[in-house]
Amino acid sequence: MALANSQRPSRGAIEGDASLGEALEQLSRGQPILLFDDPHREGETDVVVLAERVDARAIREMRQEAGGLLCVTTPFELASSLGLGYQDELLRELSATHPVIRGLLPETLPYDRRSSFGLWVNARSTFTGVSDTDRALTISAVGRLVASMPSLSPEELRGRFVTEFHVPGHVPLLHSAPGLLQERRGHTELSNALAIMGGLTPSLALMEMLGDDGRALPREAAEARASTQGWPFVEGRKVTQAWSRWSE
Repeated sequence: MALANSQRPSRGAIEGDASLGEALEQLSRGQPILLFDDPHREGETDVVVLAERVDARAIREMRQEAGGLLCVTTPFELASSLGLGYQDELLRELSATHPVIRGLLPETLPYDRRSSFGLWVNARSTFTGVSDTDRALTISAVGRLVASMPSLSPEELRGRFVTEFHVPGHVPLLHSAPGLLQERRGHTELSNALAIMGGLTPSLALMEMLGDDGRALPREAAEARASTQGWPFVEGRKVTQAWSRWSE
């Protein structure tokens, strides 16, 4: 099972852009980067770590430096092969037997036309699922599953998924849009596109950075944090521009 565009030459589209090259090197070492989407979208910066390299230390660092919701991205091909779809699709189907759910589903989102959320899962090897250790086990297991997708049939993928995970859990899956950045330019698509261009597994742990006022950390403050920590700060527009060249 091939991931979308995964056979294209890697890293060619980012040559000459030191920030993207540095970010990919950092991710490949299991270290965090900061990814800002767009001032006209969420206007948020996420801490991003390659999922298969996540450990308890990385989760603790994300909690301390970011404070938002911890999620893990997957390519659209995973949701498609598993037959799961997005969470809002599953809820709409469930609303047929539970009508109150229909009233809870938003008609529109203030920042996008739809959400990328899928199921919330725990690895079966976890205890409660919420500790740093448990969430690291879940996220790294998702990363390894995505990494193995090219060698698995849909039936094998579904079998492995139900063997390794259970629901409800404490880690939400974020499924990228089928057309990636041609369709949606959220942190899910931006981080997955960056990983694909760098030849990395398109599965990343994300957490929004929050400020002391409870709102999204302003971009300027996030850039200052990146400088202090020695983490690359990546602008979503640069990822989008590189992706346009890469996907030609």
